[in-house]
Amino acid sequence: MTPITTLLAFLFTLGVLIVVHEYGHYRVAVACGVKVLRFSVGFGRVLWRRQPRADGTEFVVCALPLGGYVRMLDEREGPVAPEDRDRAFNRKPLWQRSAIVVAGPLANLLLAVALYSVQSWVGVEEPKAVLGPPAAASLAERAGLRAGDWVRSSSTDGNEWQDVRSLTDLRWQVMQGLMNAENLELRLSDSDGRGSRRATLDLASLASNDIDAQLMQRIGLGGAHSEPVLGEVAPGKAGAASGLRAGDRVLSIDGRAIADAAQVVEATRESGKTGTATPMQWRVERAGQRLDLVVTPAVVLLDGDRRVGRLDVTPGKRAEMVSVRYGALEGIVVAARQTWQMSALTVRMLGKMLIGEASLKNLSGPVTIADYAGQSARLGLSYFLGFLAVVSVSLGVLNLLPLPVLDGGHLMYYLFEAVTGRPVSELWLDRLQRGGVAIMLMMMSLALYNDMARLLGLQ
Repeated sequence: MTPITTLLAFLFTLGVLIVVHEYGHYRVAVACGVKVLRFSVGFGRVLWRRQPRADGTEFVVCALPLGGYVRMLDEREGPVAPEDRDRAFNRKPLWQRSAIVVAGPLANLLLAVALYSVQSWVGVEEPKAVLGPPAAASLAERAGLRAGDWVRSSSTDGNEWQDVRSLTDLRWQVMQGLMNAENLELRLSDSDGRGSRRATLDLASLASNDIDAQLMQRIGLGGAHSEPVLGEVAPGKAGAASGLRAGDRVLSIDGRAIADAAQVVEATRESGKTGTATPMQWRVERAGQRLDLVVTPAVVLLDGDRRVGRLDVTPGKRAEMVSVRYGALEGIVVAARQTWQMSALTVRMLGKMLIGEASLKNLSGPVTIADYAGQSARLGLSYFLGFLAVVSVSLGVLNLLPLPVLDGGHLMYYLFEAVTGRPVSELWLDRLQRGGVAIMLMMMSLALYNDMARLLGLQ
């Protein structure tokens, strides 16, 4: 993915989400009879301007694309002609002002439903829910999960079971169980669908402050299962010199049975950690025959300071993929459920970060968003639609937070007005706005710091 493509994907993402959010405010304001002076995408110097009617709304695109706004006629912001006073925002009933404010976040949530629906109809290729080897001492290992286990369904109470359509689906259900402090019971078979057994992930035992970017690693659900069948063997390198050939199925290494390509990678890397190449005893199956080979990897530096073994061999087959696709009505239902679950997850995660039960490293900024935009665009339309939906949900939920500079803050003002019968005073409005700006600046600074730390490999 070239930098220019990543930038274009990022700008497209911001443009769509900002336009939809501000259009929500604009459309409801017009419906309530409020005069909209300007509809702006971005801030700062105006790059493009259009005003269809002399007395109508001015539509502009500005140089800094990190947001937007809808400016409405309001007596608190300047003089209003007598004939236009009934079209001023501040003159409208409380319920109309509230509807105009909430329309922006609601538009983002509705956009997420639409995007998830299209993704469900188009379909997306995801890894089959066949597990790779669980991490040592992880929840998955303690639950008895093994490489090659196919997760067919899951349940939090042992009564109602939900089909697991893919490995991505399983990870989402694990996250849900973790956030709700609920154990997750799994129904398993082998990779070919034979046999049946159950296992329980003890998610409730995880400390709540364990919620961070390395969560799945501690739970032990790594990548999808990949058969330990060697792919390309680079000529003249350590693997070829040791007698390995493409198509060899690795049965064991130093007497340890091998069930997944990840175990081949792990054993190979471990052999070079002392800095000296350590020969390994491999048993492979080739053309129906079993062969014993002495395999000696080369020693290389990884990440500049860690020595590992390397064979220059493609270690396994590509994980089996499944197409996850829904019908027209079912896709909408699934999309609405996904939007609701993602919204609830976002709120809970923000709450846990606020009280210290989740790492602040989870807070991301524009650099991470740009990176994910580029990656999802490279993977294809379905992945990019899903990415847009996730960011749209995040934007909708974030704007509903009760911070003075956000839509949720304005709703809190209106709640105060509804309860007391009088609006918040100008003095307190000013104080609250200043406090809200300070909080937002701190959040943006932390998000940018996390972005840079990830970019530099510090997280």
